[in-house]
Amino acid sequence: EEDEDYMSDLFIKQDIRPGLPMVRRMKEAIQKEEKQKEANEKNKQRSIKEQEKERRDLVLKSALGNENKGFALLQKMGYKSGQGLGRSGEGIVEPIPLNIKTGRSGLGHEELKKRKAEEKLENYRQKIHMKKRENEQAADQFRIRFKNKQEERKMEGDLRKSQRACQQLDMQKDINIPKETWYWLEPEEDDRKDEEDNEDECTSSDLSVSEKLHILTAYLRKEHLYCIWCGTTYEDFEDLSSNCPGDSAADHD
Repeated sequence: EEDEDYMSDLFIKQDIRPGLPMVRRMKEAIQKEEKQKEANEKNKQRSIKEQEKERRDLVLKSALGNENKGFALLQKMGYKSGQGLGRSGEGIVEPIPLNIKTGRSGLGHEELKKRKAEEKLENYRQKIHMKKRENEQAADQFRIRFKNKQEERKMEGDLRKSQRACQQLDMQKDINIPKETWYWLEPEEDDRKDEEDNEDECTSSDLSVSEKLHILTAYLRKEHLYCIWCGTTYEDFEDLSSNCPGDSAADHD
């Protein structure tokens, strides 16, 4: 036979796009694989467990018949299908359901699993309770520290007030040097630069703010008959004792 002319109509109508044969072969392979999967699914054998389960469910769903010896014996004793057991029919109508164990775990495994779950839940609740308790304690401690800080600031203000009053009252009596260095307000930074080497602050550094306030208010009451909370200088000790409530802010409140 003679070779076909490449200029003929038959040759021109052929699809000669690059890569087309490869695409066609891939599509055919995919279709073949899908058909094979469908065939495998249809021919797939069910497992023994699945077959046993289907048979068991079928039997359990079906009612007892006369071929069952126990049911036949009940019928001879007067029992009719659909009635409850017992002389007056107050008993159960359906048989007791079967609880078939299909897993491989041992007896008591479910109870153990349930008990562990309950213990885990209880531990979680205890942790939540402890966390809540810790948060409450932290909040209480914060309130106590805040209250103590406020009281400390108030005492510092009362101490400065007492120092100012002590300085004024001492100077009115021509007392130019305080009994203790901290009885008066400390001089400004520029005025005390030359005196820092000569000052002895050991006594004041060992005392707390509350102790200083107690000592200084007692000094003002004894030496000057003055109460910083009343803001009054009394005439004598009898007047002070009878008219001043006490020697602390709490007494005056």
